[in-house]
Amino acid sequence: MTASAISAAHARSRTRSWRPAAGHVFVSGYVVLLVVFGVAPTLYALNLAFTDADGRFAGLANFVRTVQDHRFLSAVGHVATYLVLWLVTLTVLVLVLALLVHRLTSRWYRATLRFVYYVPGALAGASSVLLWLFMLDPSVSPADDLVRALWGETFVGVVAPAHLPWIFTIIAFWTGAGGWIVVMYGALNSIPHSVIEAARVDGAGPVRTALRVQLPMLRKWIVYMLILSLAAGTQLFVEPQLISQASFGVVGTDYSLNQLAYLYAFDQNDFNGSAAIAIDLLIVALCSAGLFVAKGGLFDAD
Repeated sequence: MTASAISAAHARSRTRSWRPAAGHVFVSGYVVLLVVFGVAPTLYALNLAFTDADGRFAGLANFVRTVQDHRFLSAVGHVATYLVLWLVTLTVLVLVLALLVHRLTSRWYRATLRFVYYVPGALAGASSVLLWLFMLDPSVSPADDLVRALWGETFVGVVAPAHLPWIFTIIAFWTGAGGWIVVMYGALNSIPHSVIEAARVDGAGPVRTALRVQLPMLRKWIVYMLILSLAAGTQLFVEPQLISQASFGVVGTDYSLNQLAYLYAFDQNDFNGSAAIAIDLLIVALCSAGLFVAKGGLFDAD
């Protein structure tokens, strides 16, 4: 083959390598939206967080000022308590329910349960909170006896700040767990049947099979669920905001960090402090996600 033919072949190869594949076309819309509504706002927030109201570089002044706010550490404690309860409850109950559905022999029962679990997730966050405001009011709740036994005789007593982490966990599980049960059920179906049969031959019962075989093979899916749920949990806003309005101030409007950032921006006209709080949340979420990825081997090749 002549040198010119080789050069032409290389040129054609380069042309083919740069041709967009179908996958690039499918993700292009997401990439555009990610840049417009994700990357660009993040860069804008970073600029605000490190500048003052006049646009001059302020270093860490906004971060120090917001951390020294007496409301900041209280909001951190509220969100942290909620996240621990939410992530532990989500992980345990989602895996247990997914395993139970997976063990059902009737295809009709499995399909029905998956649909029932998924339906609450169709409600928007605000709609779900309004529904639960009705459920948590002992005077009108269909489960009034249970509500009174758990939290008190009046709505104000039910939504006392000490009860809110559990209430927010229940609301979050109601709206978000069903989709994850469906995801984990699909992941369980991806486990080769021969592996389960081998465990049974070795004398493993349902519990040991779940603990020694199925759950370890779901590790990456569990990590993925924890990362997304953590990111959503740090953004706690709608639930305490609506409960604050419904309780006429019993729950403060600075319960969560997102609420505090909202107050900085729209009550105090301090967008730089609000951006600093947002960046704090971003750093915590990124560090936690990195820890989950490192410990869970999310991107390890099988």
